[in-house]
Amino acid sequence: MAVKIVYETHATTTDNEAGIATGWLPGRLSDLGCRQARELGERRPGDGFAAVFTSDLHRAVQTARIAFPDGRPPIRRDLRLRECNYGELNGHPVSVIAAQRAQHIDEPFPGGQSYRQVATATRAFLHDIATGWDGSRILVIAHSANRWALEHLLAGTPLDELLQAPPAWRPGWRYTLSADWPRLNPAN
Repeated sequence: MAVKIVYETHATTTDNEAGIATGWLPGRLSDLGCRQARELGERRPGDGFAAVFTSDLHRAVQTARIAFPDGRPPIRRDLRLRECNYGELNGHPVSVIAAQRAQHIDEPFPGGQSYRQVATATRAFLHDIATGWDGSRILVIAHSANRWALEHLLAGTPLDELLQAPPAWRPGWRYTLSADWPRLNPAN
């Protein structure tokens, strides 16, 4: 058996529109983001999901609640799905963060964390999903760093490659997580 994962990034925030890297700050959806969240619910009206897992940061939770206002499928918050903590740079321009990404694959941002630490948290989340949701289809709503972590952990793309040339946004990525995934991918 396996877990089928559909991954979506949270909808557009006021910070996104202003060119700000929110990091661990809560953030809130813009008018465009609220429309995108409704469209997410229309595009994936349940889609047979056993649950929606979301970051506990406000912008991701807000996306899930607007997309699925009746709470079906059930929405579960998980702090392991948080964006990278840019530490002292939370709330700074995206251009500042982008220029420093490659330096923080293994070295944490000052007062924050590294992208490898995001991958480690995402790996722990995946382990729990693989062992507790076998045979299920789930939706994950989180952040860019989590998408890169999933690409690294499940598709084998090196983190440095992902951070140098982040893949373009699209409406959803699909992954299959086998129950024996942790044993099959010990290096990740």
